[in-house]
Amino acid sequence: MSQPKYKVGIIGATGMVGQRFITLLHDHPWFDITVLAASARSAGQCYGDTVKGRWFMKDPLPQDVAEMTVYDASLVEEVASRADFVFCAVNMPKDQIRSLEEAYARTETPVVSNNSAHRGTPDVPMMVPEINSDHCEVIEHQKKRLGTSRGFIAVKPNCSIQGYVPAITPLLSYGPEKISVCTYQAISGAGKTFETWPEMVDNVIPFISGEEEKSEKEPLKIWGRVENGVIVPAEKPVISAQCYRVAASDGHMAAVSVSFARKPEKEEILRLWSEYEGLPQKLHLPSAPQRFLTYFDEDARPQTRLDRDLYGGMGVSVGRLREDSIFDYKFVSLSHNTLRGAAGGAVLTAELLCALGHIVNK
Repeated sequence: MSQPKYKVGIIGATGMVGQRFITLLHDHPWFDITVLAASARSAGQCYGDTVKGRWFMKDPLPQDVAEMTVYDASLVEEVASRADFVFCAVNMPKDQIRSLEEAYARTETPVVSNNSAHRGTPDVPMMVPEINSDHCEVIEHQKKRLGTSRGFIAVKPNCSIQGYVPAITPLLSYGPEKISVCTYQAISGAGKTFETWPEMVDNVIPFISGEEEKSEKEPLKIWGRVENGVIVPAEKPVISAQCYRVAASDGHMAAVSVSFARKPEKEEILRLWSEYEGLPQKLHLPSAPQRFLTYFDEDARPQTRLDRDLYGGMGVSVGRLREDSIFDYKFVSLSHNTLRGAAGGAVLTAELLCALGHIVNK
């Protein structure tokens, strides 16, 4: 980029997603980490001290970040003054998150959020950049509501949907009507490792609080339309979801069955998957995978350990497409939950917002 690098803050920097943000943003070609914020109990300490003994990333903690002082996230004006925009990944009650994110936006600091608190807000775009970049147009309406000139909130969707929603999107012209999906979700989605959650070793838990509701509702907003300054969710397809926690460190897999108003040929589905690309690929954004969707012909692929890191964890893998005896087709899909599904998806969203001029240097 010819312009100066963007100054970036991370709100909730000490948690697992905050740590992932650090690994992705350190040495990023467009972004510089200039401020880290967390709860009051971490404020005033060096970041390295706050995560000592609980740095969950495989990559080492960058020394320059380790030496940064952590700020109190509730001191909104102080934190916001040090950043052009912020990423938010805090662990707080939803009403407090909504208030905190709007407070940052009202300081004229855009917020790219990993949290769920604003996913249902009609004028807040919930972005999968390859799918619904057109939803950015609601940002101007949101800014009018907030009374800002450059501050706004954009969010990323739940990690559980980011394997199967990308695979359904190229097929929307055939009118998907019913989807049944079972997701098999890694423990990092709960902010855990096997060391911190030994009960998950050799185990499956058939319940994740709130995940099934999110998995059934959030795709409809992503596939919705912008009308009168808000996003109107799609009415179809009807989605039934079951979400399981499984003994994998990273990677969410989905087993999907789908019925269409007009059943496509299998070869047409494969062609649409192969040819699909979104705006991030066309713009060659730094975090965009070369291919958004990759189909595996092998019967036993995709596999979590083998394929979750495809294109730096930003690619979506699909396999086992076949006709179904109840629905029209069934397939499996896989995405990396803390990369594509969390921090990586938020970073790609921020890159898109910068490229489109929604985020600018202060």
